[in-house]
Amino acid sequence: MREIGRQEIEDIAMGATVLGTGGGGDPYIGKLMALQAVEEFGPIQVISADELDDDALVVPCGMQGAPTVLIEKPPSGKEMFASFETIESFLGKKVSAVMPFEVGGVNSMLPLVLAASMRLPVVDADGMGRAFPEVQMEVFSLNGVSASPMVVSDEKGNTALFQAIDNVWAERLSRKATIQMGASAMIACYIMNGSEVKTSSLHHTLTFAEEIGRSIRIAKTNNEDAVKKVLEVTRGFELFRGKVIDINRKTDGGFAKGVATIEGVDPFTEETLTINFQNELLLAKSGGRVLCMTPDLISVLDMETGRPITTEGLRYGSRCVVIGIPCNEQWRTEKGIATAGPGYFGYDADYVPVENLIRGGE
Repeated sequence: MREIGRQEIEDIAMGATVLGTGGGGDPYIGKLMALQAVEEFGPIQVISADELDDDALVVPCGMQGAPTVLIEKPPSGKEMFASFETIESFLGKKVSAVMPFEVGGVNSMLPLVLAASMRLPVVDADGMGRAFPEVQMEVFSLNGVSASPMVVSDEKGNTALFQAIDNVWAERLSRKATIQMGASAMIACYIMNGSEVKTSSLHHTLTFAEEIGRSIRIAKTNNEDAVKKVLEVTRGFELFRGKVIDINRKTDGGFAKGVATIEGVDPFTEETLTINFQNELLLAKSGGRVLCMTPDLISVLDMETGRPITTEGLRYGSRCVVIGIPCNEQWRTEKGIATAGPGYFGYDADYVPVENLIRGGE
């Protein structure tokens, strides 16, 4: 167990935006909420999964919906507490700890807000090691954990509890509710005991996000190449660098969908990169050649500062570096690729690990 405060929150927020692969929601608002919670309630306790009692009640939580909506409809905080109150009432048991269901973006921050406000520990683990757009895209699901009972809450006071027949139906039902709630809502799902968290989650991912964020901060302080530092920490690859010349983005079916087009600069002059996204960046292609694809991570970093740029933050003229990061090995299994690989999103491409794609192009 360790305690984290303002600096750790800042670093986690930065690193989680890198791991958010453009999605997961901009953590800025969540970061402000977490900083305020620490100011009011004191440091947050972070524990490893191995420190949990086997019968502890652990609730993963975060926001569902289109990241673009979060800009105009930030969480009020009330919806988070409503979700937990509903779970405790339904199960007749007090929550022992919280955890993010994804470590990317704003969903790395909201469990910290709850942990501080409810004086509960947050588990240094999650279900993705990144951000994905749909509820069933969790290693929890790959390991047989049910997303139900699942609670969806909004800032108006509406709360819905679902008992779905499987995790795909949990996504369908909760997504419809979220759209009616304004395309952004709080969800709590994949409720587990401590024993299940130990065997079914990705461990130390908050710490990993913090390491990434710290590397960007220290690089800035020391006037070093922040992009290079991020690649070192993540064992990632530089895919492309250039200027955004077009961004086609819309909110559709509760997701932010679109394509970003980047015109290359040295050493990619006269090349063009396109990135397809559905909340998260999913497929990067240049000259007909795929450079990186889901479930591996694609992130866009500011060329000068190394700071990550979200899908809703991409703007015409942005000068950026696109990087690819290998995903957790669980996503590279047959079941993982079927759940979150390129074929699931309708892309005509067989999954190839980013390191193989890069070496194949050398």
